[in-house]
Amino acid sequence: MISTSDVSLSYGSHKLFTDVNIKFVPGNCYGLIGANGAGKSTFLKILSGENTSYTGSVSVTPGERISFLRQNHFQFDDVEVLQTVILGQPQLTEVLKEKEALYTKADFTDADGVRAGELESLFGELGGWEAESDAATLLAGLGIPTDLHGKKMRELRDTEKVKVLLAQALFGSPDILLLDEPTNHLDISAIRWLEDFLAEYPKTVIVVSHDRHFLNQVCTHMADIDFGRIQLYRGNYDFWYESSQLALKQMQEKNKKAQEKAEELKNFIARFSANASKSRQATSRKKQLDKLSIEEIKPSTRKYPFVSFKAQREAGDQLLRVENLSKVIDGTLVLDRVSFSLKKGDKAVFLGDTELAVSVLFDILAEEMAPDSGTVRWGITTSRSYFPKDNSKYFDGADLSLIDWLRQYSPDQNENFVRGFLGRMLFSGDEATKKTKVLSGGERVRCMLARMMLSESNVLILDGPTNHLDLESITSVNQGLARFPGTVLFSSHDQQFIQTVATQVIEVGVSGIRQHEMPYEEFMAKV
Repeated sequence: MISTSDVSLSYGSHKLFTDVNIKFVPGNCYGLIGANGAGKSTFLKILSGENTSYTGSVSVTPGERISFLRQNHFQFDDVEVLQTVILGQPQLTEVLKEKEALYTKADFTDADGVRAGELESLFGELGGWEAESDAATLLAGLGIPTDLHGKKMRELRDTEKVKVLLAQALFGSPDILLLDEPTNHLDISAIRWLEDFLAEYPKTVIVVSHDRHFLNQVCTHMADIDFGRIQLYRGNYDFWYESSQLALKQMQEKNKKAQEKAEELKNFIARFSANASKSRQATSRKKQLDKLSIEEIKPSTRKYPFVSFKAQREAGDQLLRVENLSKVIDGTLVLDRVSFSLKKGDKAVFLGDTELAVSVLFDILAEEMAPDSGTVRWGITTSRSYFPKDNSKYFDGADLSLIDWLRQYSPDQNENFVRGFLGRMLFSGDEATKKTKVLSGGERVRCMLARMMLSESNVLILDGPTNHLDLESITSVNQGLARFPGTVLFSSHDQQFIQTVATQVIEVGVSGIRQHEMPYEEFMAKV
């Protein structure tokens, strides 16, 4: 178990946490959520002991080991892959070092023999005899083949290094597992393996993630950071979100009878409790929800942007035809004779062997890049708006206020009209006058989304629209695209985003393209 008592942390006049008292117990998986900048990663570092600049205290049950997922891709460059994983259990590593030093001594004494016996006993208790096979099992589950286990970390691709570091964090069954964005750069099969692993994990897990599907699959509780406090809720992310929105609605309708509110909330809890049986964490989550009372459901003070796309006119049935599209980038063949077609109303997610292939294809479709060969034919009634993965060209060199920046793309130049769209994206009051050069990555994304909404195009092309966004903004973009009546071409790593938006899946690879006219879940069932 790990708990905090009156933990507070300030940076200058900015208070990040104030008197946080919270307890995390074995058998539960806690999703740590909060807006960008709320301090999720910082709180994990406080729990791990890496950040000691706080006041208050952190208590860990004596003898329990904490493991913290780190993202330093270069720290173990000179270490073999299998040994990198085993380094995740420091005590075992120290025993191995001492054993090696002892057995290579030229003058091995009786005292050394006694110590060697102690080390051998401790080695067995720590699972030393099974260490290599256990490490290999973790690596295999995450998709690292056996022929890479003996290579040095520097020889691996970045995506492979991410998996090895995750295996290192999981190695040796730590008592308290701290995971900061564990699904970043993982493929779908590795994410599913991790979901299964954590769903069966009997100890304490605390995870920060922007992947709502992942949070829904593994979490029994949500720990919400809001206004410097951390409030604990039973249930997964969807339960937290829907219950908090329902409570907010009830609070706003002050004339609603208390009894009606109680009945509605009771029905909501019962419905979610029944749905818990469909998840990997079914048993533990259902037990938690069965204990829940309506008094525990509180409205969230979090603000959500309002994302709504409208098409000025309807597109014709013959929307897009791509034939034999090829492109070489820096001497590498990225697209090879790609052909596919889309109809009005299609919403297609593009999955690629590499993210570059999808980004290049989208640049060509948006006429930002010319193909080396092949043709792209858009229907004459289509109007298109593009959200590129790299939006720097829209902001670099511009020293404009947000009002003046967005006014460039607005059919109505009236300031109040432009402010209205900025307000939807949470830039209200003085926020609307801030300069574009000081925007964060998430703020730039919200600006780009406001630009797309103003276009009123009937075709939207979005390359990684959830990158840099917090969970609130991701949820809003997700809902906006699901409601949009036009055509959408997009890429994303967010499984829930894909499931709720896409009507078909298009795989893009060097060897060509495969189009699957079926929902994402059906596609995944056949993979």
